[in-house]
Amino acid sequence: MGSMKKWSSTTIVTQSPGNIVSDMAGDKVMMSIENSKYYNLGEIGGYIWDLIKLPVLMEEVIARLTAEYEISKQECELQVFAFMESLVNEGLVQIKG
Repeated sequence: MGSMKKWSSTTIVTQSPGNIVSDMAGDKVMMSIENSKYYNLGEIGGYIWDLIKLPVLMEEVIARLTAEYEISKQECELQVFAFMESLVNEGLVQIKG
């Protein structure tokens, strides 16, 4: 978890280009053109994916999620930062700041 230190509410993230995304029964699924892998982001992951279509502060993503779902800000940050870390590791998301 050492690499998680780079995440904060002021981190700016956006989708990486080159992904084909589709909605399937409420879940968001995509294929990365870059690495030819398929991903199922699920419902909440798909919601996050839509939120980061344009560069956005992580605090905005957290605020939208805590307003939409019953989750504490602290727990939401932990979950979202871990999710973003996995997306960055797969090359699906870019950190802008």
